[in-house]
Amino acid sequence: MVTWALLILGMVLKYSGVSEAFVPVFGTIHGVVFLSYCVVTVFVWVNQKWSFGRGVLGLVSAIIPFATLPFERSMLRKGLLEGGWRLAPGGDAPQGFVENVQAWCLRRPLLAILAGIVFVAVLASVLIMLGPPIPKG
Repeated sequence: MVTWALLILGMVLKYSGVSEAFVPVFGTIHGVVFLSYCVVTVFVWVNQKWSFGRGVLGLVSAIIPFATLPFERSMLRKGLLEGGWRLAPGGDAPQGFVENVQAWCLRRPLLAILAGIVFVAVLASVLIMLGPPIPKG
């Protein structure tokens, strides 16, 4: 949520003629946090066995400014964020590719965190090279 506020502040400063310098900085920070939120949402989606619609809603909530807060509060109220990691060592046996990836991450958390950071950094770099979603002009 903080990154949404920073990005919006940067756009207000840009379009009010104060300075354009903040949008690239705040936009990059927001983009990295957005991608990280999406990775974590998918991780929780798999762990909690959310329905397809609920998981997609979690991802879509990251697109709408400040919508992650009501989404997360709703999931808490419904008890859909409770419990430990079911695929952790000694837990449920993974079923399928996605659960096997999650089980691997839970068995090797430091390596998984490093892989997640690399994944988000590479994806963010590619998106930065592609440019803004709305072309200038």
